[in-house]
Amino acid sequence: MKISAAVAAVALLALTGCGASAGASSATGDDFPKKGKSIDLVVAFASGGAVDTAARLVQPVLEKELGTNVEVINKPGAGGQIGYTALTSAKPDGYTIGATGSPSVVVSPLDPSRGAKYTRSSFQPLGRQVIDPAVIAVQPDNPYKTLKELLDAVKANPKSLTASTTGLQTGEHFALAQIQETTGAEFAPVHFSEGASQATTAFLGKHVDVLVANVSDVTDLTKQNKARVLGIMTAERSPSLPDVPTFKESGYDVEAGTARGYSAPAGLPDAVAKKLEAALQKAIEDPEVVKKMNDLGLQTSYLSGKDYETFWAGQEADFKKVLPLVQKKD
Repeated sequence: MKISAAVAAVALLALTGCGASAGASSATGDDFPKKGKSIDLVVAFASGGAVDTAARLVQPVLEKELGTNVEVINKPGAGGQIGYTALTSAKPDGYTIGATGSPSVVVSPLDPSRGAKYTRSSFQPLGRQVIDPAVIAVQPDNPYKTLKELLDAVKANPKSLTASTTGLQTGEHFALAQIQETTGAEFAPVHFSEGASQATTAFLGKHVDVLVANVSDVTDLTKQNKARVLGIMTAERSPSLPDVPTFKESGYDVEAGTARGYSAPAGLPDAVAKKLEAALQKAIEDPEVVKKMNDLGLQTSYLSGKDYETFWAGQEADFKKVLPLVQKKD
């Protein structure tokens, strides 16, 4: 009996020890990801857009690097707010990550009227993928041949021309506000809340005078001679539109665009964060992914999680300054 009791005690201790070890491993994330457990990649916009396309390009590389399935899940609505709420409400265990893009993710918690349940600190940035500069375009047969001609005409007759956005407080809306603030040219914004496809369709149908969009939205339109891009709002010319001058080259100090990356709910175990960041860097910088992004007019601009967090904070400070301009009733 004594021998049996001793064996049982040893066995119990061994089991207890094993259980403690497994629990510690799970808590620290050393065993992440567990075999057979999928990772959800939340996209806060509808399928087919630039955010969704970029996420689906990195997905197979992430699966290879992490050794498990990665499922892209679209949760569109309220300018990204529904998807961001779902992301930040998830358990910070690495099995839910999401695509995050500014200005939507930056601005929504800054405006109290939107009632966002998250702030910048609710996210743990994992890496930036791309910056997609804003552009302004007109119809190919439009009489305005240069950016200066267009802006001078609108300055002389405020709100005489309509210009598209993809919704209130979106990148295009901020770009228009920055143009007005810097140049004095006030367009009449028309908000297409369903996104870039809806705005482009309206432009092609000549229901709006000016298309305000991103480089990735107009690259094919330019090749097909369906739009004349007059200016790009970035410091340097875009490789996708090498003949289009920047606003600065035309004499206007305006830079605007959309930055996109990936984040997790705040509070990831360090080991999980490191694995996700390493896998995302591999995926974002994968030569085939970069090439496909270039073909779409999307220039890869990788930043690590830490640098993306710093970039995010800087954007928050910048958008706070111009937020009142897009809170006016247009």
